[in-house]
Amino acid sequence: MSDLPADSPALSDSDPHEVRSTVTRHVEALRREIGKAVVGQDEVVRQVVLTLLCRGHGLLIGVPGLAKTLLVSTVARSLSLEFNRIQFTPDLMPSDITGTEVIEENRDTGRREMRFVRGPLFANVILADEINRTPPKTQAALLEAMQERHVTAGGVRHELTEPFFVLATQNPIEQEGTYPLPEAQLDRFMVMIKVDYPSHDEEAEIIRRTTSGASDVVEPVVNAEEIERLQRWVRAVAVPEHAIDYALRLTRATRRPARGEQDQRPAFVRDYLAWGAGPRATQNLILSAKASALLDGRMAASIPDIQAVAHPVLRHRMHLNFQAEADHIAPDDLIDQLLGVTPDSAEASPAAAMLRTE
Repeated sequence: MSDLPADSPALSDSDPHEVRSTVTRHVEALRREIGKAVVGQDEVVRQVVLTLLCRGHGLLIGVPGLAKTLLVSTVARSLSLEFNRIQFTPDLMPSDITGTEVIEENRDTGRREMRFVRGPLFANVILADEINRTPPKTQAALLEAMQERHVTAGGVRHELTEPFFVLATQNPIEQEGTYPLPEAQLDRFMVMIKVDYPSHDEEAEIIRRTTSGASDVVEPVVNAEEIERLQRWVRAVAVPEHAIDYALRLTRATRRPARGEQDQRPAFVRDYLAWGAGPRATQNLILSAKASALLDGRMAASIPDIQAVAHPVLRHRMHLNFQAEADHIAPDDLIDQLLGVTPDSAEASPAAAMLRTE
């Protein structure tokens, strides 16, 4: 998860009315500009904006033709940020994205010197298109930069430009010749966002727009300074202890018990889950819930905020076993059941009930 900015202010230091009006103004402007190019996909757009405000990175999953690339480029254009698209291919090397050192002659001294030439990662918004089509060493270079927010070349550290935001895309079909991201690297993404087919009316509007020759120009409406201010506000949103406890019970219910401990996982977790969500999942649940609350103009996150972000935060951290694949169980099915059996209060949980009967 991204580090907390050192200068995060307390939200109480800001006028709540100013915070609400500023957030509402920026979010509405973003939706209006993105809507000029992207039809529908409101929830996808919300999750992308939410991830940006959390200083996280997102992985977009969807079949070809759902405008994933258009969505990311439109977000970048509406944010007034530098945007680079990297098409991941089997022959892409790490230095192709991070940059490389070259030897050149200094015209003043006549001596040959090493100079670092920046790669396409040095931009604010990065589209890592079809990330699973490049070998693991190039994937690792990207994921390291995402985590550390800097690139090291020739022993010299080069800081990436803030805000730094990576949206990677992955095609769930045509897996031949691809390099699936391992679980540890998937965990680097704050959210996995599913992009589904548009509705009937949305698809009709897409057809009208793309076959008429008319096009709207997307204008930048939020700059880097304003984004960083929104990111600081997200960190300062309050979360009550009972909401943190709910998030903990949600993720810990997916984990195997330690040796000697009683297994209190729900039956469907024991039957279908090979490996559950780690502490980073709980961190991201809380942070995403804070951003969700702020986007709705509230200064405190609640349990419904956690439930609203549970699917994008947890679905790539729920590793199913062979039985789940045989029974056609998807991670979202398990998350639905998990939300259904996890009570809002710890006193009503199955573990607490078990303790009361002992």
